Amino acid sequence: MSVDAVNSAAEPAILNKALTSFTSEMLLSEISHSLNDSKAEDLVRIDLRGRSTIGDYMLVVSGRSSRQVNAIAQNLADHLKQRLKLTSRLEGKDSGDWIVVDTGDVIVHIFRPEVREFYQLEKMWQSNIADASNV
Repeated sequence: MSVDAVNSAAEPAILNKALTSFTSEMLLSEISHSLNDSKAEDLVRIDLRGRSTIGDYMLVVSGRSSRQVNAIAQNLADHLKQRLKLTSRLEGKDSGDWIVVDTGDVIVHIFRPEVREFYQLEKMWQSNIADASNV
């Protein structure tokens, strides 16, 4: 087997290892950066570590309109794919009222303000005010 064949055979394994070597805190930082760039409002971070197996963190943000909610979600998915080669799942894009972006360790809920107020998702996960922090 040639040296080039060995290198090309080993390359995907090395690449996959590099792509999965980020921590949930690094992912949280990338997501926060993307949300800030997209002008998401009222970002609340909820630490789920030790409280749930669905992920390490939950972020709840608002967009001013259905169009902005959709744009924030799509920009986040594109940002993660470009920067971390991470494919995320989006649910709720058809309505644009509430979109969930599931990245594995971090789950992002993007709401229109009226819908966010109605569901009050942050309160469901907060055992007290100190558990969630405005970012």
